[in-house]
Amino acid sequence: MTKSTHSAIVDPRNENVKIYINGEFYNRENAQISVFDSGFLVGDGIWEGLRLHNGKFAFLNKHLDRLFAGASAVHLDIGLTRDELTEALQKTVEVNEMTDDVHVRLMVTRGNKKTPSQHPSNVVGGPNVVIIAEHKVADPSVTQEGITLFTVTVRRPAPDTLDQRLNCHSKLHEVIALVQAIQAGADEALMLDPTGSVATCNATNFFIIKNGEVWTSTGEYCLNGITRELVIELARNNGMSAFEKPFSLTDVYSAEEAFVTGTFGGLTPVIEVDGRTIGSGKIGEITVQLQNLYKEAIHAEVSK
Repeated sequence: MTKSTHSAIVDPRNENVKIYINGEFYNRENAQISVFDSGFLVGDGIWEGLRLHNGKFAFLNKHLDRLFAGASAVHLDIGLTRDELTEALQKTVEVNEMTDDVHVRLMVTRGNKKTPSQHPSNVVGGPNVVIIAEHKVADPSVTQEGITLFTVTVRRPAPDTLDQRLNCHSKLHEVIALVQAIQAGADEALMLDPTGSVATCNATNFFIIKNGEVWTSTGEYCLNGITRELVIELARNNGMSAFEKPFSLTDVYSAEEAFVTGTFGGLTPVIEVDGRTIGSGKIGEITVQLQNLYKEAIHAEVSK
């Protein structure tokens, strides 16, 4: 079975979690959304993934900033203020008696339609807000042993097609990319931008270490990842040269190290791309250093 940056240790407690739907809580097996929901019908919605550490959501304000910016961009009224949404998140983990090693998926769609269509005027009532909190610890073997990538034919589109900085429900191109990578024998997909430069992975942001420097893409064709942003900041604040710049697969194949970033997995090493071993084929020194700096940053954030 292939590995994934979202591989987690199985936790039986998740069978009994309660799901938040529009202010009410439901058992997992009874948590349902209408077949007329905008997200189900046309992928019309936005979402965030958050981590709970020591009873506190890490980088909550950054996540809410991104959520509300995305909602504004697609003209979606969330129907809740930041404080009300924060209260809903907190209530969800309290109901489930959760304090640590928790991953939370917050989803907002435009709401139910009176008939299947794209037009927002067909929405009946307000938006649908769903919060799923689960006990999730990233598989430590993946974090240390790393994953393999395959460069797929599916490109990240330009902002005038679908702005990749939007954390929206329209993810079919990413799913197709992932399926192609899995069929090629890799764990996840590496995706290029319209110019042929490296953009990002199907679900995470991609970095390489080149000549001792930290490189990632320009950010024009990938999600403005919160972990991505933090890693760039941490690298620069700790004496490393970190760049957001265009680079090609040639640069990737000759890189000393590579890794991906995401809210759930943090920093995950990449040991192979398109059959080429990256560096020593094991987690690199700079990746380990950034992993540790990231852990320290989370601890500082939740200790405030």
